[in-house]
Amino acid sequence: MRKIIVFLTIFTSILFPNFLSSHVNHYGNLKSLEYEIYLNNELIGIHVFNFKTDKDKLTVTSKGYFKVKKLGIDLMNYRTTTQEIYLNGQLNSFISETFQNDKRKYVNLKLNKNKKLFDIDGSSFKGQTDSNNIIGSWWNHEIINKNVQISAVSARILPQKVKFLGKKKITLFDKTHDALKFHFLSNDNEPLKKKKINFNLWYEEESLLWLKMSYEKLGKWEYRLKNHAFF
Repeated sequence: MRKIIVFLTIFTSILFPNFLSSHVNHYGNLKSLEYEIYLNNELIGIHVFNFKTDKDKLTVTSKGYFKVKKLGIDLMNYRTTTQEIYLNGQLNSFISETFQNDKRKYVNLKLNKNKKLFDIDGSSFKGQTDSNNIIGSWWNHEIINKNVQISAVSARILPQKVKFLGKKKITLFDKTHDALKFHFLSNDNEPLKKKKINFNLWYEEESLLWLKMSYEKLGKWEYRLKNHAFF
């Protein structure tokens, strides 16, 4: 088993070394990411991330919303705001507030430096978890190397499996990108239709920017990178 793990680590480092050697400080010159959200190829919303670096501190804020209508009736009205703060590359705090129609979900996370744990008060989880786990906000490419993610909406603790599906060329808004494609799946015993995570993600090979996400849930959902800016 140890030989297999060593082989996979070497293979991975050859195939996409940037993912193993980089961390959030890689995004120090990034100013913003703007995604359009589609359901069955129809534009229904946007999600924008803004980045601010001050010496060893990286602050990432985001706002997103989408609305699903049918026959002029609002079936789903979703809006969210988040804030992530990293100190020396380590997540120090995360807060979010999300409304799905009238239902509120939230996350308040703080790094407990003494115990090397995250203290969490969330709508789906309250307690502590390993500080090596990652917030599932997707822009951070480190998520491909993690076995557990923390829901950015509710703080639910979600074990995951990540599979590399190869290098792909994808076109977004008339621009073609060299991308690395990954499949994320919940690592639990739930049937496939009930898994909380079952997503395909594409990251740009050179810049490591999150380009696209797709998944199926009462239709085909896609997040597509529309614009991005650097300082």
